[in-house]
Amino acid sequence: MDVRGGEATAVRLARGELLRDVLDGDDPEAWIALDAGVRQGGWGATWELTVDGPDVAELVRGGRPLTEEQLALALCHRDGRIRGAALARAAGFPELLPLVVVRCSDWVPQVREEARRLLAETLDARSVVGLMPLILRVGRRDRGDFVTGLAGALLRAAPDGALAPLYAHPRRTVRRFAYRLAVEEGFLSAVELARAAARDADTGVQSLCADATLAAMTGDDAWDDVLEPLLGARGSRARSAGVTALRRAGRAERAAGFLPDRSGMVRACARYVVRQLGGDPRDWYRERCADPADPALPPGAVLGLAECGERADAAALWPLLGHPAAAVRARAVAGLRVLDTVDATRLRPLLDDPSSSVVREVTAALLPSVERLPPQWLLDRVGAERPAPVRAAALRLLNAYGGAPALRAAVALLDDPDVRLAERAARSVHGWRPTVTVPGGDPEVTALLTRAADHLGEAALRPLLWKAGARG
Repeated sequence: MDVRGGEATAVRLARGELLRDVLDGDDPEAWIALDAGVRQGGWGATWELTVDGPDVAELVRGGRPLTEEQLALALCHRDGRIRGAALARAAGFPELLPLVVVRCSDWVPQVREEARRLLAETLDARSVVGLMPLILRVGRRDRGDFVTGLAGALLRAAPDGALAPLYAHPRRTVRRFAYRLAVEEGFLSAVELARAAARDADTGVQSLCADATLAAMTGDDAWDDVLEPLLGARGSRARSAGVTALRRAGRAERAAGFLPDRSGMVRACARYVVRQLGGDPRDWYRERCADPADPALPPGAVLGLAECGERADAAALWPLLGHPAAAVRARAVAGLRVLDTVDATRLRPLLDDPSSSVVREVTAALLPSVERLPPQWLLDRVGAERPAPVRAAALRLLNAYGGAPALRAAVALLDDPDVRLAERAARSVHGWRPTVTVPGGDPEVTALLTRAADHLGEAALRPLLWKAGARG
């Protein structure tokens, strides 16, 4: 919550600027910030000290007319009596309905009850749609359940199509609320739910709609209209639901086509269905990975073999480290990790792979065996002539190695042209600690830390020098 931003908005309102010019009415956080910003500073709030600012409290107490901007300030006032009196005037200002929503969770019971009464009289299904992000935001507060309950009741009783704008809302929390309500009330057919699961990018919506789709289906339904959207979905939650349903739909033979899927969840579901038919996914994977030069080898098949294979299957993965496709090489390294058959000596050359995804997988595979790697070989890879992913991998491995080599790498990368890598190197220097292999007062460590002074600052350098034993 940007309280400072809300405080600045309150000052602008006090100076007479229009509400629509100083606040984004579609942003729930802007209303929450304004509510807090008005009360920031207690009895000496900044907006009340504004030159020529109105005495809003006196206007309210005297029953005098208020502008929309003045009433907005009154609705957020630190004095509950002013907030309560302002609510009595809010009905004539529809643009201030968001602040009525906020007041429904007010800590003063009288203010809270008045706001709830006013909101129940004013809110309808159409206005709920526009206020839904704020309603859900307030609903997360203590005493905020009233607004979400009221919104749900109005939308349940609304005409067909009232929820449609919420299904396509840019905020995932709103889409989740809308689809959950639709599932509970049966507003959408199984086909509509399947399409929603396939279309929506949010995993929560995918799972909700996919599960509801399958729960609504029976053996006599038209499965094709439901399965095709799920099986062709970009999201793995929807695809996995579709694959799991293949056996129930009498189409279990299609599951084999998903054994090499890019998602581990989908591959696991496909293996389950294949086994239900009496098949052995391992045989399928072994056959698919038998030719290390196959240009059409799906990367998911490589990792799938490791997921259900045995340590002996590593023999099929090692040759794939030379496959022309980077995705296959990366999955082969990941598969060796899954099978616990990593050989640091054989994997080491792949740290220079031109693909960053392969370098990342190799780094993760080498970390447990970093003590078997020559530190100078790693230090050679922090040079500026190396690609950024290789420099980053070397720093990560040397950090795990520790000691003076780790500090050498970090200091060398403080001036790296890759800003993120330079920041990571600075954090590594800050976090460096002496080890048993680095004696106290080691001159090389002292020299390295001194070189880093321009980047760290004297305040950060002193404790590092002290820990390194450079007392003088």
